[in-house]
Amino acid sequence: MRIGYVDCFSGVSGDMLLGAIIDAGVPAEALREELARLPLDGYTLDARKVIRASIAATHVSVAVQGEPEPRTFREVAELIAGSRLPEADKDGGTRVFRGLAEAEAAVHGETIETLHLHDVGAVDAIVDVMGTVAGLRLLGVEAVFCSPLPAGEGEAHGPHGTLPVPAPATLELLRRANAPLRRADAVVGEAVTPTGAAIVTTLAHFERPEMTVERVGYGAGSRDPEGRPNVLRLWTGEGAAGATRPMVLIETNIDDMTPEMLGYALEKLLAEGAADAWFTPLQMKKNRPGVMLSAICSEADEEKIARLILRETSTLGVRVRPVSRWEAEREVIEFESSLGPAAAKVKRLPGEPPSIAPEYEACWRLAEASGMPIVDVYRVVEDEARAHIK
Repeated sequence: MRIGYVDCFSGVSGDMLLGAIIDAGVPAEALREELARLPLDGYTLDARKVIRASIAATHVSVAVQGEPEPRTFREVAELIAGSRLPEADKDGGTRVFRGLAEAEAAVHGETIETLHLHDVGAVDAIVDVMGTVAGLRLLGVEAVFCSPLPAGEGEAHGPHGTLPVPAPATLELLRRANAPLRRADAVVGEAVTPTGAAIVTTLAHFERPEMTVERVGYGAGSRDPEGRPNVLRLWTGEGAAGATRPMVLIETNIDDMTPEMLGYALEKLLAEGAADAWFTPLQMKKNRPGVMLSAICSEADEEKIARLILRETSTLGVRVRPVSRWEAEREVIEFESSLGPAAAKVKRLPGEPPSIAPEYEACWRLAEASGMPIVDVYRVVEDEARAHIK
């Protein structure tokens, strides 16, 4: 899997991410062409090489004509939905802005329906978010990871006046994502902007992946403090095949819930980011039959998954312990089979031929449409999928 690691040793913002993407190999003109698919005008995007404390980097600036136009989340979502960008880009961008809107609404005591996004709903913020989403796609990045973030110090000035650093909406985004923060005494001022926080907390996992680094892009911030490069580094390359990944295992024993409620809780865990979740039957006190609910997730998602178990089940507490998980390189391919649209998972291990597993839902639809036994559909899809593996 091709991955990207966002190294935020001096902070993160939307323009720094765009600069790093261009510096890592995406031509500025290609990015402009992708952004032209949005029904958005009245701006220009400029990219130029700069030096930040002896480090060469790319600085991106978005010049907007006229005053910033505040938008509601719904207006931003409709603008994205009306673009000609791929559906995956639309989904990623919409999720980023939903996170922004929910954080801003929580801070200001409003709802995302009534809240007007000022700076973060303006043209330059939309360009930053959608440019980052499209740029990562152009780099071929399939998974994004991020370093701990510097908290910064001091104050920041915005449409709501002078605010402490991190800004309230930024801090709310970081809290919701359980993002790791570190103190960096040399980073004075706003190190993490609301737009930058929304992008990384939505699109990235906060962990350091095992990878082979192929390209490094440097994106420059607007400020140029003395003695410290105000840049963000984007590492891109291949994830290490079969690498171990640090995770946490969260468990609890339950003996007083119906199967329907347990099933709902399991589905919620998987939908909210658990890498896996399962039940184990066991015997509990007073000879009652029960189950152990187990969920495995990333370290960054520990609080979210633990709270979800506490909310959706009758348990009064959960057990947590660190674990490591070996992961094979995998991908899902979609193709037109002789029976119709099909999909299959492809697993790869070093030195071994790829393993193919047809997707059940796609095979189920093909079996229903063709009248063939599903076992025969599986065989056809598996055989024909091999021709589509690179």
